[in-house]
Amino acid sequence: MAKFVAFLCGLIFGLGLVVSQMSNPAKVLNFLDFAGTWDPSLVFVMIGAIFATAVGYRLAWRMKSPKFDTAFHLPQKTRIDARLVGGAALFGIGWGLVGFCPGPALTALSFGGWQTLLFVAAMAAGMIIFDQLSKALPSSPRGREALVGKD
Repeated sequence: MAKFVAFLCGLIFGLGLVVSQMSNPAKVLNFLDFAGTWDPSLVFVMIGAIFATAVGYRLAWRMKSPKFDTAFHLPQKTRIDARLVGGAALFGIGWGLVGFCPGPALTALSFGGWQTLLFVAAMAAGMIIFDQLSKALPSSPRGREALVGKD
């Protein structure tokens, strides 16, 4: 049942991305272009997402445990560090350059188009390269874990 609910949530999320046009890079780029052809319509999408998230968290925090799992899985790291800021900056730069972030890009695959396929392939390659490099470098947290056998 948990997998069905996860699939259903993903389907609803993907449908929301399509209906809101978040999977349309031209729409996103126009939203990010404050000095040119700014399209403020995605502000309403953001307000709706913030509202839905706030309601969801309020409901979730009232529960002792999730409906389809034994415990809530919360991030263990709470510190803002250079790695987090650098990753967020890289994400924002990429989003601003091409108008895609991972979720909408995967949703847009259903429409076809070589640009979307190229973006998703480059994104997957970047994740694989990062994963391999972070395991290989002893200075990275994941590299240190591999050295002491906690990977």
